[in-house]
Amino acid sequence: MSTTLAWARGERWLPEPVLATVEEAGVFVDRVGFAVLFPAERITVPSLWEAVAGPDDVPFANGMGPAEGRVWAWKDELPRLGAAWYGKFVHKRSSLLSPALLRALYPGDGEPTDHAALDLPEHAHRIAEALLTGPLPTAALRDIVGDRGRYDRAMAALQRHLLVTAAGVHTRRAGWPATVIDLTCRLFDVGGGPDHGYATARFADTMIETTPAELSRAFGWPLATARQRLAALP
Repeated sequence: MSTTLAWARGERWLPEPVLATVEEAGVFVDRVGFAVLFPAERITVPSLWEAVAGPDDVPFANGMGPAEGRVWAWKDELPRLGAAWYGKFVHKRSSLLSPALLRALYPGDGEPTDHAALDLPEHAHRIAEALLTGPLPTAALRDIVGDRGRYDRAMAALQRHLLVTAAGVHTRRAGWPATVIDLTCRLFDVGGGPDHGYATARFADTMIETTPAELSRAFGWPLATARQRLAALP
């Protein structure tokens, strides 16, 4: 990456001052369109961590500090507020999408039964059906599936299709609060078909310079599809 591009991305991705409230985090995600929670090697996209702690700090270097605590709490709070979708999507990592980008990528009609039309693992359909009556904590959903490996695969498929998201937390008597899961369409205005043109333009604008391979890896699109959609941009 050239120094000029790195500087331009830093100007775009790093707020000044760093984020201090969940409301500021919502504004940040809306501005960049998408962000992973924490930076990772060989993945160059905005991260909520860098927007909270700055570009030079290493997450969890000294355990769970104030910055780590904010990122970890906001990932569940932002969807509950309708400010950002959360799940494993961008580069298959824990990430956030702005409501506008979510609408452009969402594959269904915005109905609670959207899962039925998609090719998903059996246990993904079971989880989606269990959520028809309302949000549930992750522990309850694991009990429905009965196996941690199948649960993880089912949730990965549901999040890859943007069908479910976090919806706050469930406080327990002991241990960390458990994330509550809800249907995306209950928390966000989605449906009506994807807008791949907007999604591609949003990605290209945030990245400043990009390639079909970057777009393909980030959104999980086939490389040929990513190439075609980038070429179609004005």
